[in-house]
Amino acid sequence: MNVFDQYALPLHRAICYSGFRDGQEPGKQNPSYAEIKEDLLLLQPHWQYLRLYDCDEQARTVLEVIRGEGFSFRVMLGAFIEAEENNPNCPWGGGVYSEAQLEKNRISNERKIQTLAHWANEFPDIIFSVSAGNEACVDWTDHLVPVERVIYFVQQLKQQVKQPVTFCENYVPWQDKLALLAREVDFISLHTYPVWEYKPIEEAIAYTEANYRAVADLYPGKAIVITEAGWATQSSGRGIEPSNVNEQFQQQYFHELMQWSEQHHVLTFFFEAFDENWKGSSHPLEPEKHWGLYYANRKPKLVMTLFSE
Repeated sequence: MNVFDQYALPLHRAICYSGFRDGQEPGKQNPSYAEIKEDLLLLQPHWQYLRLYDCDEQARTVLEVIRGEGFSFRVMLGAFIEAEENNPNCPWGGGVYSEAQLEKNRISNERKIQTLAHWANEFPDIIFSVSAGNEACVDWTDHLVPVERVIYFVQQLKQQVKQPVTFCENYVPWQDKLALLAREVDFISLHTYPVWEYKPIEEAIAYTEANYRAVADLYPGKAIVITEAGWATQSSGRGIEPSNVNEQFQQQYFHELMQWSEQHHVLTFFFEAFDENWKGSSHPLEPEKHWGLYYANRKPKLVMTLFSE
């Protein structure tokens, strides 16, 4: 089953969007109304669905720009819930916090869920679905949240909003750990990154489909969306082989993924619109910085040059 049939959504292309530019980052400096408007003018010829990760100041501005400028975008809005328990298995060592910080996060998460519900009701013509979190249950996360808490957040949202409620997570936990959560969400949202798993470009689309099928076959009556899939264009070698990323490979994966998505009627959010240089380590080739279809200066990469023709 797919989300288009279940919720009568038109089949359109979708992309993950974050508007933070050089010198900006979450919790510090946010993009302005004019900067976000500039971004959305670039995106509107090609995409109709946007995914936003948190109900923060940047997301609020995005919603206000869409409404104020009369853009036709529909938005999946998330609440970026933070760690409520420690995860010493986080490979980059960022998953351990004091009990005081964890308790602070629990309180903050409750507030974020309430804000998400409030905005969903304030912008019902723009927000078409809400997500109770992002990659908070996978075994490598630095913001681990117990499954039962995510279920609670989903239940809270379903009581307060009219939009369908989901949770965005890597495809692996959906196969076992999140079985109870899968019953609660209105549709499953999964992430698939062949390049993070050392798959060459020749195997990428087949691996993406295998990830999707591994989850879809377990829940035949549940709609499933791919909320993240993409291909980096640079790598320092941390987690991704430098020889396996470039603009040509990104263009190929984008083309094959969009073709597959349309053929199989699967809503798929490509990751992501713009490079974000604030992410990851300080190394300039840190792969976290190089997933955009546009550079951080908003110049198009190869994929967008070809896509525009």
